[in-house]
Amino acid sequence: MSLAKTDKIWCNGKFIAWDDAKIHVLSHVVSYGSAVFEGVRCYDTAQGPAIFRLREHMQRLINSARIYRMEVPFDVETLCQANLDLVRVNKMTACYLRPIVLRGYGDVGVDPRNCPVDVYLACWEWGKYLGDEALREGVDVCVSSWNRPAPNTLPQMAKAAANYMNSQLIKMEAKANGYVEGIALDVNGYVSEGSGENIFLVSNGKLSTPPLGNSSLPGITRDAIITICRDLDIPVGEQMIPREMLYIADEVFFCGTAAEITPLRSIDRVKIGAGSRGPITKRIQEEFFALTSGRKADRHGWLSPVGVPSGAAVR
Repeated sequence: MSLAKTDKIWCNGKFIAWDDAKIHVLSHVVSYGSAVFEGVRCYDTAQGPAIFRLREHMQRLINSARIYRMEVPFDVETLCQANLDLVRVNKMTACYLRPIVLRGYGDVGVDPRNCPVDVYLACWEWGKYLGDEALREGVDVCVSSWNRPAPNTLPQMAKAAANYMNSQLIKMEAKANGYVEGIALDVNGYVSEGSGENIFLVSNGKLSTPPLGNSSLPGITRDAIITICRDLDIPVGEQMIPREMLYIADEVFFCGTAAEITPLRSIDRVKIGAGSRGPITKRIQEEFFALTSGRKADRHGWLSPVGVPSGAAVR
């Protein structure tokens, strides 16, 4: 992915130029991966740009920081407003947002408590994570040889930068072997998630997704899909999923802020269902994009309109 610069980045309560968003090479985050972050989408809706489930993302960011004993110097409301201001200042209609909380320049030892906690918010244009045709045609994936860490090693409920070293291994292995993405199992051999996506299976008209105890991130899009299924009277629930269930499912799809809802047409070269997007996946996709585009009423209050300027300082 080639990053298209925007004008401003929000840093600790003020806007700075994109190229001025720099950290020292000896910042704690560089040596020890001490950061938590979020991925958020702003959609170009019929009513103007709006951020999807902004408050839930900011609450998860603070939760992730709390797990790692990082005191975030801003509350949820301030962070929500800062994201809205960021989109507006950069004159974006649709974009991806990346809030980051990191431990900066201070002590160089493992103990991070003498290092400052810095907060950055950035945004840029970003299309479909797994390719423009992926939402319609599906993608080919594999089960990775790399497992997700056990919950008592690196906490998987935190969206922490260090966890994504594991994700990088999953992704690189998959790409090296000719796949688009990899599926990780947990330490007990049950399905966990993709390198950066939650996963759902459809069998006999019912959706299943791994519980959080299988080292899965509490995905916000995952939660939205569960809600949408209940709205549409599609049976859905959490279930521990052995690997072989992947191959005999009628449909399988990834979900996440970046991937949105991406069907899997094959896993380990085994065709899933008809080898294309299935009817239930298609139905959920259509409802999801109708809600995020504003074509259907925002019945769950998931969209935060960017709206008019709030008077936030731009420097």
